[in-house]
Amino acid sequence: MNWVQTQRLAGPPLREPRGLVARARLAAVALVAGAVWMAPALIQWTPAQAREAPSTFADLAEKLLPAVVNIATTQQVPAERRRGDLPRPPPGSPLEDLFRDFFGDRGPRPDRPRRGTSLGSGFIIDPTGYIVTNNHVIEGADEITVLLHDDTQLKAKLVARDSKVDIAVLKVEPPGRKPMPFVKFGDSDKSRIGDWVVAIGNPFGLGGTVTAGIVSARSRDIGGQYDDYIQTDAAINKGNSGGPLFNMDGEVVGINTAIYSPTGTSLGIGFAIPANMARPLVEQLREFGRVRRGWIGVQIQSISEDMAEAFGLDKPRGALIAGVTPNGPAERAGLKQRDVILSFNGREVHDSKKLPRIVADSKVGDTVDVVVMRSGKRTTLKLKVGELEDSDKQQASASGSKPPAAREADPPGTIEPFGITVARLTDTLREKHGLQNAQKGVVVVKVADDSPAAEKGIKVGDLILEVAQTEVNSPSDVQNKVKELREQKKKAAVLLVESKGDPRFVALRFQN
Repeated sequence: MNWVQTQRLAGPPLREPRGLVARARLAAVALVAGAVWMAPALIQWTPAQAREAPSTFADLAEKLLPAVVNIATTQQVPAERRRGDLPRPPPGSPLEDLFRDFFGDRGPRPDRPRRGTSLGSGFIIDPTGYIVTNNHVIEGADEITVLLHDDTQLKAKLVARDSKVDIAVLKVEPPGRKPMPFVKFGDSDKSRIGDWVVAIGNPFGLGGTVTAGIVSARSRDIGGQYDDYIQTDAAINKGNSGGPLFNMDGEVVGINTAIYSPTGTSLGIGFAIPANMARPLVEQLREFGRVRRGWIGVQIQSISEDMAEAFGLDKPRGALIAGVTPNGPAERAGLKQRDVILSFNGREVHDSKKLPRIVADSKVGDTVDVVVMRSGKRTTLKLKVGELEDSDKQQASASGSKPPAAREADPPGTIEPFGITVARLTDTLREKHGLQNAQKGVVVVKVADDSPAAEKGIKVGDLILEVAQTEVNSPSDVQNKVKELREQKKKAAVLLVESKGDPRFVALRFQN
C-alpha cells in the first residue's frame, strides 16, 4: 500500500503523514462536493465573483520564462562511502586484470571520487544576478551551475542560506555585464483561495516548464516550526524545487518546495513558501549573510476548551506561557508564567502555532507591544525583541540553593478524581527520577491506567508545580486545592506539570 508522502521537490521523501487522516480529509472533500452537486440552488455568485478563466497564459509565460533558471549541482562522493559498491580482488591477484577488463572504470576506484548531481529551479530577483532557490536544492553542493532560458550556462556562488524555511540566495555574473531579466515578489497575503497561479520550473530536468492551477488553500502546516505554506493544484514535480509560483500580474507569490505524493509525481497537492515570508528572509540573507530571527524567551502551549475559563478567556485563543527563560526578553518585559499572549506587535495571536512565526518575523531590537490576559484582565507590556541566535546563551536557569530536605516519613497522597498519587520531594525521589535540587513541587509516583491523568500524558516522575495557579509542595496541598475546586463546582482543574524540565499546563476534568 502506498502512503501519501510529503516530498521535497529535488530529493527523496522527507515526511510520511498519517495516510488515513489524509484520506479522511479527501473523503470529507468528496462529501462536500456531493452536497454542492445535490443542492446547486443554495450557491449563487455575483458577476464580480464569477470571473472567467484566462483564455491563455501565453503572454504571461513569454514574459516570465527568461527570469526563471534551471539549477544543477555537483558534489564529491567520498571514496570511503563507495568501497563496498563492488568486490575487488587483492592487488597482484591474477583476477585483477580480468576484473579490470570486465568492469573497466566502473570498478571501485578509491583514488577517484565520484560526482553526484541534483537538479532544481530558481528565479532571478535582481538585474545584477541574484537568484533565489530552495536550500535543499544546493545543500552540500561543491559546484552550482545555472542554466538560463537561452541555454547560457553560468557558475553560481552561494551567498547565504536558511535551512529553517528552506531558502537560499545565489549570485551569478551577468553575461556581457548586461542587466538580467528579473521578477519581483508580490503580496502573497492578497492571494485568495481560488485565484489562478502559474508555476514555472525544471521538472525532472526537462527545462523551463509552465503549469497553471489555483490557490487551493492557505496557511498549510506540514510539520515544520515555521510552516505557513500556500497550497496549489498547479502541477509541480521533482525538479520544481525553488521555482516561482506567479499570480496573474506576473509577481512571485510563492516558492515551490514540497508536494504530497506516494510516487514523487504531481497529484495536484503542492506547497509553496509565501512571498511575504520569503521576501524579508531573502533581504536579510543578502544583507547579513544569515537570517536574524526574533526571539522572546518563552515556552508556550495551546489552550483547550477546559482551560479557557481558568485563564479568563471566553474561548480558546492566544498562546499560554508555560515557562519563561531567565533574563530573556520576556522576563525583562514583565511577562510571566500563566500569561496568555493575545497580540504581539499589533498582530492577533489566534493560537499558539502563530506566535513563533510572528515573533520570528519581528525585527531584532525593536520594542513592541504585547497584549496578555493576566488573572482575567488585559494588560499591555513593552518588549524588546531579542535574536534567536542568543537564545542558547540564556537558557541556563539560575540555580537556586538546595531546598530543605523533606521528611522521608511524609506519606504519598492519592488524588482520586484524576487517578494519580503524588509525594513530597525527597533526596531519594530526586535521585530516583533525576530531578535537580532547585526543582520544586510534588512528584508523581503512580498513575492509574485509563485515568484522566494518563489520558493527558502525565507520567511517573513528572512534577506538579501548581493546581489552579496555586503552588503546591505537599500531597495535602494538592488534595486540598482539588477538594476546593470540586466544592466550587469547577468542571476541571488546571495543573502546571513539569516533565523532564519542560513545563506545560494540563486540564483534568472532574469525573461525574
